[in-house]
Amino acid sequence: MKVVAITGEKQCALVDKPDPKAGANIVVVKITITPMCTEFKAYKNGSKSESLGHEAAGEVVEVAQPCKVKKGDRVVVMPLDACGVCPLCLDGEYIHCQRGVDVLKITGSAAGRATYAQFLVKNDWQLLPIPDGMSYEHASMACCGLGPTFGAMQLMRVDAFDTLLITGLGPVGLGGVINGVYRGARVIGVESQPYRAKLAKELGAAEVVDPNDKDALAKIKALTKGLGVDKAVDCSGVPQAQRLMIDALRRKGHGSFVGEGGELTIKGSDDMIRKGITLHGAWHWNLADTPQMMQVITKSSRLLDKVITHRFPMSKVKDAWELQLTGNCGKVLLRPWE
Repeated sequence: MKVVAITGEKQCALVDKPDPKAGANIVVVKITITPMCTEFKAYKNGSKSESLGHEAAGEVVEVAQPCKVKKGDRVVVMPLDACGVCPLCLDGEYIHCQRGVDVLKITGSAAGRATYAQFLVKNDWQLLPIPDGMSYEHASMACCGLGPTFGAMQLMRVDAFDTLLITGLGPVGLGGVINGVYRGARVIGVESQPYRAKLAKELGAAEVVDPNDKDALAKIKALTKGLGVDKAVDCSGVPQAQRLMIDALRRKGHGSFVGEGGELTIKGSDDMIRKGITLHGAWHWNLADTPQMMQVITKSSRLLDKVITHRFPMSKVKDAWELQLTGNCGKVLLRPWE
């Protein structure tokens, strides 16, 4: 099979790897769509790797024994390789599993964990069935396109009574706009990149504030009659934006951290005690909420067609990464068999 490799600073290639094999309850999936996440940062920095990506949708093509899926099933591939038996996994919170499994060792495969590839191996229970009539492209948004902010909004119980702030409108934050709009919330975005600020409004954001504006906090407060927002999600991972999120929350408001980032100072007294806010960390979403996730995807198809802005054959991955570096895109998809 063909696999994408980063070979140096802004250098990449397609390399040949042995096709993976099924074993036990670990099956082989032929990848149809690979949503691109933050791998472009490794491409920019020259962090060499032949195991890239954590999002995919495709078709089960090999099973070793009867299990939860069968050949021909269309599935969304959930990230990581969790154990499936610890309390976190059994509770649907597999993303926080501390045990994990070595799928390559179990199947005897030399490769198969990457999603920038034509095939992968995965636990059967980490493959979500794609409903009839749903495209691979839309289904793949159950990973990082909609997933992290969906999980955050489930935790915070975002609804139509809320004004929701989203700081950082990259692909994950734009997915957050879709999730917020679906729930009926009034969405305020924070973004300096013009292309993405414009796209956020097309997706339904009521306002987008520039974080470089010295009056950004005052403008957010003015949009909420001076009280602050009810709920907020940071998708930037930038400490300044995370601080803005906290400062923009109303008293007793809820905020979630989705974007990976650096150190942030949280004030135990002024933020947590006197303001009474609740802060969450949201990495992914609980698998028990799969029906709700599929409902969001089904009923947001028009917006998903907007947020998916570009598609590339895997042979043109370099062009896709160069585009991502400009920021002039929403969610970008790779097609491994083109």
